[in-house]
Amino acid sequence: MSDTRLSFKEMCAKFSVTPRTLRYYEYIELLQPEREGRSRFYGPREVARMTLILRGRKFGFLLEEVRQWLLIYDEDGTEAQVEAFLVMSETKLDELKEQREQLEATLKELQDMREKAITWLSHDAQLQNQKS
Repeated sequence: MSDTRLSFKEMCAKFSVTPRTLRYYEYIELLQPEREGRSRFYGPREVARMTLILRGRKFGFLLEEVRQWLLIYDEDGTEAQVEAFLVMSETKLDELKEQREQLEATLKELQDMREKAITWLSHDAQLQNQKS
């Protein structure tokens, strides 16, 4: 990764996040940009952290889980972080599989109810035609 620093605006654009989101990640100390006066600059470390934060959010991890994962890297290094990720990812995969099963069951139930409604309307229309 290059040593180029990104401004606040460039960081928002690079990651397609709002200024509010970026400020919030700073507020909860997930990111710690360099400050020069009122300006903030993000180096390779912060860019890498932002990539991990957004990836974690995409996979459904809570920000506190992401924070803990980033702290493991800061305190214990890459190997410990990868080991923690394996545990976290296994738990998340189980949760997502359960959600998928629940969603599939809900979709089937809704589809069955829809088909019953169509059948009912069709049957009701036939009865109306017979009365006419």
